[in-house]
Amino acid sequence: MKNFIVGAAIAASLTSSAFAQATATFTAPVPAASPVPAPATTNAMLRVGTEVPLRLLEELTTQGKKLRVGQRFRMETSEAVIVQGVTVIPVGSPEVGEITDVRNKGMWGKSGHLGARILYVTVNGRQIRLTGAFDDKGVAGGVGAVAVSAIVFLPAGFFMTGTSAKIPVGSAVKGFVDEDVQLALQSATPPPMVVASPVPVPQPAPVAPAK
Repeated sequence: MKNFIVGAAIAASLTSSAFAQATATFTAPVPAASPVPAPATTNAMLRVGTEVPLRLLEELTTQGKKLRVGQRFRMETSEAVIVQGVTVIPVGSPEVGEITDVRNKGMWGKSGHLGARILYVTVNGRQIRLTGAFDDKGVAGGVGAVAVSAIVFLPAGFFMTGTSAKIPVGSAVKGFVDEDVQLALQSATPPPMVVASPVPVPQPAPVAPAK
């Protein structure tokens, strides 16, 4: 009887050990889930006429008579342009404009004048055409007073001048997109599901018959 109890205890110990080994053998680690990339959509479009808020990065002035027609100047976007909830033209995107008209101040109270147009904005290395124009003129130097002075004493009216045109740094300007631009936006998707490899169910080891 004692031998039977000892044998049963040994068999139980072997069974427990075999079950633990089987459990260790069949248990697999759970791999981390990989996010599923959001598919790109191709139906988004930056349309002609979309407003692009801009600001000047340099002063434009006829003072000093250095401004020339065709001269380029720098601007940047002051607000982001958003399409379908996605920023397509970020704040600070570089923009280029061009001087189209220059008239320096002169005698007889003639004021200065300058005109400019918006050319394009650069986003991710691509130039997007823009349209828009703005101008400024100085203040005339009292044309009525000049005319009266010219009659009484000609040189007084001749040497009276107006002021120069000036647009300071940071001035706000509105531009508008001048071409349809196809966009490839990332569509909004819910958080990715956690997908793990199935874990095998541990199987108990066969129990050897008691001797």
